[in-house]
Amino acid sequence: MATPRALFAETFAGRTIHLLSGGKLFATPAPQIPTKEVLERTPTINRTMSRRSVHSDNSTQAEIAEKGATAELVDWNGPDDPDNPHNWSLATRVFITALICILTFSIYIGSAIYATGVLGISEKFEVSHTVAILGLSLFVFGYGLGPMILAPFAEAPPIGRMPVYIITHLIFLFLNFGVVYAKNIGMLLAFRFLTGFFGSPVLALGGSSLADVWSPKKVTYAIGIWGNFAICGPVIGPLVSGFAVQAKGWKWSIWELIWLNGFCAVLLILCLPETSADNILFRRAARLRKLTGEAKYRCAAEIEAEKLRPKDLVVMSLVRPFHLLFTEPILLAQNTYLGLIYALLYCWFEAFPLVFGGIYGFNLGMQGLAYLGLLVGCLLFTPPYFYWIHKYINPNTNDDGTIQPEKRLPAAIVGSFFLPICMFCFGWSARESVHWIMPIIGSVFFSIGAGLLFNALLSYQSDAYPKVVGSVLAGNDFMRSAFGGAFPIFATQMFNNMGIDWGCSMLGFIAIAFIPIPILIYKYGERLRMASKFARHDI
Repeated sequence: MATPRALFAETFAGRTIHLLSGGKLFATPAPQIPTKEVLERTPTINRTMSRRSVHSDNSTQAEIAEKGATAELVDWNGPDDPDNPHNWSLATRVFITALICILTFSIYIGSAIYATGVLGISEKFEVSHTVAILGLSLFVFGYGLGPMILAPFAEAPPIGRMPVYIITHLIFLFLNFGVVYAKNIGMLLAFRFLTGFFGSPVLALGGSSLADVWSPKKVTYAIGIWGNFAICGPVIGPLVSGFAVQAKGWKWSIWELIWLNGFCAVLLILCLPETSADNILFRRAARLRKLTGEAKYRCAAEIEAEKLRPKDLVVMSLVRPFHLLFTEPILLAQNTYLGLIYALLYCWFEAFPLVFGGIYGFNLGMQGLAYLGLLVGCLLFTPPYFYWIHKYINPNTNDDGTIQPEKRLPAAIVGSFFLPICMFCFGWSARESVHWIMPIIGSVFFSIGAGLLFNALLSYQSDAYPKVVGSVLAGNDFMRSAFGGAFPIFATQMFNNMGIDWGCSMLGFIAIAFIPIPILIYKYGERLRMASKFARHDI
């Protein structure tokens, strides 16, 4: 079990103090010198490689073994190695999970927290509502594109996840000052896109960080909780900013975002350790080389990374996500569905001011309270979903986390019915003759459906495409953000022209049209996987 001092040494603050002190403070103890040759430890190689987001194939492992004939492979010092994040104390792993959840919430809240100030922005810069709402859309576009560029740095063994989290988050924090002090609408929109771009890594890497510290069977629970924080960000945003914007103007919504992320940045700098096994072992190998003066000490991820050329990194980051997205029927169908959920969410959010402000007369602050129905939905779906994992998923899962992906889809099938229920309940109860609580009750169903669909479909993709999961999830992020950013642009006009009832009904009919997707993949998914050259065939 790692000591608190050892964990602090792994944080950004600990490493900085170590560097500024010339290596005198928070020095890492000298590593144990391994004595076994790499060929004697092939099972360990396979286990190490399986943790990576882009898994190695047989040729890569053969290359590692070939190079290992004259080299010593640096790996964990047995199953109880205290540097292995899986061996950290329960309290430490829970705390790290909380940090990732707080960071995710702090970024996701940046989308909807802006929405309450759209009217003020429109008046300040003398632009239409459609132009002002682009600040929301461009933020969402930014955090869809960002992971394709920034996430691969976190997978590089010499860098790791923690520096990427810290550096990009600090950039995100300071770019928000550009939004506050924007001199014209173009400047504001440019900074909104950049804040979304640099805030994006945790949205793509958060699940990997949780997998670093939790066993395959337990990480599902951690990811479920993390997903709730992702949903709560856009939900809490209007509540946090509504009263402030009403009293002080639109800039205060961004100031609140800066304050929240300033606190988050301090917390991360002082408390978030490196969790990437590849990076921890890479630095252990470097210390061994320095200690012994011998260049033979290497880690498996280091050997694998040597074969990657800059061209390969570009292909992995920018080309392969789109290739997989548009050539794999399973991914195209699922990611279109998940993109639809984002589209429904941000499009539907534009109806809340029209309903609770226009119909029920809520002021700007009270309108934020209306979003709490979605938070209630998160709290309602989580316990039964975790119970289902405990009773059905875990008994069908091997110790290494392997499960037939299609067994995760019943949750998605159930969740798909809640989205149209939400839209019809909200749309047709939003009228003066019906109490305001009824649309809020209708909104509860959205969180239930979205939570079940996201957890089930993203877990399916990770199980079905382990060798290219980084590219798969990057394509997923892009598709969700493209849909989520585009729909708010025309949402207000749609509701003004069609009315709340028929506008929501149209969204409900679209949601109904997508219900067959998880059902068909549940029935034919295995056949489609067997026909794919990227998906797993052995489960």
